[in-house]
Amino acid sequence: MGQALEKPKLFPENKSFVWFVLVMLVFIGVRIGYEYHAYQTFISKPFYYTYASVITSYDKTKNAKRYKVLKLKSDDGFTFYTTSHQKKDFNHARLRLQLFPNKSISFSSYLGTFYVKSKIKNTEVLPPTFKDSLLHAVNKQHNEEAIASFYNAIFFATPIDPKLREKIALLGVSHLVALSGFHLGILWALVYGLMLLLYRPSQQRFFPYRHALFDVGLVAVLVLGVYVWFVGFPPSLLRSYAMVVLGWAMLLLAIELLSFTFLASIFLLLCLVFPSLLVSLSFWLSVAGVFYIFLLLQYTKHWNKWLITLLVIPLGIFALMLPIVHVVFTVTSGYQLLSPFLSLLFIIFYPLVMLLHIIGFGGVFDSALVALFSLPKEASEHLLPWWATLIYIGLSVGAIWHKKLFYTLLGLAFVYGVYLFT
Repeated sequence: MGQALEKPKLFPENKSFVWFVLVMLVFIGVRIGYEYHAYQTFISKPFYYTYASVITSYDKTKNAKRYKVLKLKSDDGFTFYTTSHQKKDFNHARLRLQLFPNKSISFSSYLGTFYVKSKIKNTEVLPPTFKDSLLHAVNKQHNEEAIASFYNAIFFATPIDPKLREKIALLGVSHLVALSGFHLGILWALVYGLMLLLYRPSQQRFFPYRHALFDVGLVAVLVLGVYVWFVGFPPSLLRSYAMVVLGWAMLLLAIELLSFTFLASIFLLLCLVFPSLLVSLSFWLSVAGVFYIFLLLQYTKHWNKWLITLLVIPLGIFALMLPIVHVVFTVTSGYQLLSPFLSLLFIIFYPLVMLLHIIGFGGVFDSALVALFSLPKEASEHLLPWWATLIYIGLSVGAIWHKKLFYTLLGLAFVYGVYLFT
């Protein structure tokens, strides 16, 4: 009976997976070579003209002089920072710029986000968009600007208030603010679940031969795709959407879904199509989070589902990601121990506040959020050494095949957590 329920693997043989990886690495190498050629061409020019849309604009002061820092998305595909001493309001603007690239711009910065000096040649004020009207509708429901920025971040992937970002980091819930697979999973459940409720009666009456997973899943995939496009393709959300689409296809084909070959395939395909993800920290952390979810499920899949959902995943991911997070982030606070509990609450909180904002009562939890974000007062700094990082990553990979290494990994993560919070 167990064999009858066993699903075929994405790659029937290890050999076919190895060949797939090698071919993908060659293609990625070629793509990186193409990007590097474009980079060399860019930095070799004394100046470069481009049109760009303003993503964010904020004031900064240095040596008693005020100026504006602009983050822009060029029509040529790259994202960059520049500064301006003009007193204009650059929000909702499209600029014609003369850039002055030089060799101080590294290739990794070129793939990601870099700073370049510029002259603004022309400014075109853009009319308010539908997204602007939604952001304004959210803002009107809150007295605190920081709380409004929190909601706009979790709904529309907009930048969050810098001071509030620090408080959120101290609470260990930055992953709840940056749109990722966690949010997309909740949205998939909402869209698919609601559509299925409407679909079932009609299916039973008019077209019982239709496959609900295909029909409803297709609509859900399209709706989520529009949402990912609407919020600007955040790297962690893009990874999640690719997994949703291919995961849905694999369910239709009855292929094994929870496998590391599946995760590796998604990773390689995304890096081929979007090489900038290779230098995206949020993307790497997102992939690491999914990797540890798969690792936990591999060794607990026969446990009670509620136990896995309410205990194993929240606590396991929190513990296993601690060393990874402290490779790049130093901030440590005892309030970060609330992270697993707050992550569980967020599953209910997220769709609830969506509904409350739709009906005009988005400010219901404002006082509670202000109190929560005011809790952390102090923090310490800890950074995991590179030698320890390499050992931890090596054990993580080995844990895919060896159960003893998995429990060793859990033990080390727990010991490191005790060291951090005591």
